[in-house]
Amino acid sequence: MLIVKKFGGSSVADKERIMNVAARCIEDYRDGNQVVVVLSAMGKTTDELIAKAHDINPKASKRELDMLMVTGEQVSVALMAMAMHGMGVPAVSLNAFQVQMKTSSAYGNSKLKGIDSERIMHELEAGKIVIVTGFQGVNRYDDYTTLGRGGSDTTAAALAAALHADKCEIYTDVDGVYTADPRIVPNARKLTEITYDEMLEFASLGAKVLHNRSVELSKRYGVELVVRSSLTREEGTIVKERSDMMEGMIISGVAADKNVAMVSVMRVKDEPGVAFRIFNTLAQKKISVDIILQSIGRDGTKDILFTVAKTDLDETISALEAAKSVIGAKKITGDEHIAKVSIVGTGMETHTDTAARMFEALYNAGINVRMIDTAEIRMTVIIDEEYADRALRVVHDAFNLGNE
Repeated sequence: MLIVKKFGGSSVADKERIMNVAARCIEDYRDGNQVVVVLSAMGKTTDELIAKAHDINPKASKRELDMLMVTGEQVSVALMAMAMHGMGVPAVSLNAFQVQMKTSSAYGNSKLKGIDSERIMHELEAGKIVIVTGFQGVNRYDDYTTLGRGGSDTTAAALAAALHADKCEIYTDVDGVYTADPRIVPNARKLTEITYDEMLEFASLGAKVLHNRSVELSKRYGVELVVRSSLTREEGTIVKERSDMMEGMIISGVAADKNVAMVSVMRVKDEPGVAFRIFNTLAQKKISVDIILQSIGRDGTKDILFTVAKTDLDETISALEAAKSVIGAKKITGDEHIAKVSIVGTGMETHTDTAARMFEALYNAGINVRMIDTAEIRMTVIIDEEYADRALRVVHDAFNLGNE
């Protein structure tokens, strides 16, 4: 069996945890499996490197930031190989250049375009554990690039696909996927299984268990993911195409995202082309838009409201103000004191009372809904940020998702 195992920064934060990870990987190796390990930088290394860069030059180029940040993972994989050698097991560390992880040239947030698996397969056939740097790749100019936060998950899923691995295990500081964030909802329950589509929704809604690009890759290539804790031996959550164990569940879980802001473009002309001009302006700035709501036209004008990441709010307002005359807006405002609360579940489409139960729970808690967005397996509301945690708990309880 060929197993890809990914460990996050907290799992390799110090010597004790590095030795723990090495021992767990060696167990699978000695059971006769081929093992590929993907590592993140140790602990808070990436944050520390960014802080050092900003101290030297607050306007450092993204290319040089990538050159700096890839060193964190290279430290992790080299130390892990040393740990395994010390335990009497052959291992080799490889970086993105040695593996030839080919990416786009978008420094800081590149996309994987292909992996040359020849070197890894050669090392596996030589009887070694292969330890690969996560989070990074190499573009057509032979420059290092990084895949964005959470990119090590993407590296692991891509390697599992390229190597036709039997399993891809993602080890984190949590022991699986829960029906809600257990730090906010104490009675949240760990799921045994979840579908790719549900996990994609959770990942895009602020759940930080898995990076959404890793789930997209796994779904596309049929890679079965397992989310587990590196600190315990408990069984984790399996992410796969179908989840037979959850057929009776309407809702799989509830998620809240506070990294969201609302933009209102007021009193634009009620005519074709206005929406295009607004969102084309943002597309040119590489700003992603989420929920969009358009008011009913009156007096020849309408309002267009939409959400963006809170970190993109200032740039969004600036870009729209610069194009205000072209767009024809009377006023442009932003509100960063909001949050998204969503329910996710493949059973939603077959149950007619799902919306009523969610809105009743919010009504009983005195929480006003400002916007609503629905999809096939998701329903999202925009509320004031101060009520996000309470909304998460009451909606979770409304669907009886807690521990029995």
